[in-house]
Amino acid sequence: MSKKIAMIFPGQGSQSIGMGKSFYENSPLAREMFEKAGERIGVDFTKLLFEPNEQLDQTEYTQPAILLVSMIAYKLFQEARPTDAVMFLGHSLGEFSALCASGAIDYIDAVELVHKRGKLMSQACESINAGMMAILGLEDGVVEELCARANGEGKRVWPANFNQNGQLVVAGIKEDLQAMESVFKEAGAKRALLLNMSIASHCPLLSSAMEPLGEAMEAMVNDTFCAPIVSNVTTEKYATKEEALKLLKIQLIQPVKYKQSIEAIAGEIELMIEFGNGAVLKGLNKRNAPDVETLGISDMESLAKVCEALV
Repeated sequence: MSKKIAMIFPGQGSQSIGMGKSFYENSPLAREMFEKAGERIGVDFTKLLFEPNEQLDQTEYTQPAILLVSMIAYKLFQEARPTDAVMFLGHSLGEFSALCASGAIDYIDAVELVHKRGKLMSQACESINAGMMAILGLEDGVVEELCARANGEGKRVWPANFNQNGQLVVAGIKEDLQAMESVFKEAGAKRALLLNMSIASHCPLLSSAMEPLGEAMEAMVNDTFCAPIVSNVTTEKYATKEEALKLLKIQLIQPVKYKQSIEAIAGEIELMIEFGNGAVLKGLNKRNAPDVETLGISDMESLAKVCEALV
């Protein structure tokens, strides 16, 4: 009897120079995907991913790069060991990779879509000094309460990523985040660390990006889901184009409930496989779902190991 598997995909922050190189050097399919994706958005992915540069950390390039490597990992796995998922899940940007893996959007269209998403997010924040801050060691409810109180005082700070217990990222205006650093620490936070970012993801500051993103998605997404996707916004499953358009637009301005999503599905699955660079989600899952094993595919070596483990 085959295992009930959730296939999961990382988001921004998982990128690093050299990612995807093992796939590129060893797989004709990977090289073809690099080339086609690059042609679509006018980017040389070999330079972006394999040579030192600053572009890889710019959100309009980060997003297509991460999605491309995730989808190469996924397609090579399916080529080597065809396996059905009972559901797909991604962290923020990773939900678009999940949409792609589900069959609801072609990977080349998805590369173009998230390139546009990155541009829209940057444009929404270009006239404001936006940023994000990681809060370590506080309960979610405390952070939510402190942000709500700050909003009442005119500050623009919101919970953005619920990653795991004791690790939450907030987004907003940088000066407001900096003003909140001492507030979080006085409440018991072990760290309140301003991240090296110039956008404020998953908060109302991105509202201007919603409609253009929805219009781009309308032309690219279809209704051919092979398995449902767990929404970052609701932690519930969806499997229609209508729901995808609605939820992925809202995702721009609502927090990513990754921790809650994993907790919600842990009882329904026996294994998770993470596709993409690094092992960010695997690390989070050790705390979010300690009883469910997470395997990761980030290069040819880990691909072979996962295929062997599933025999």
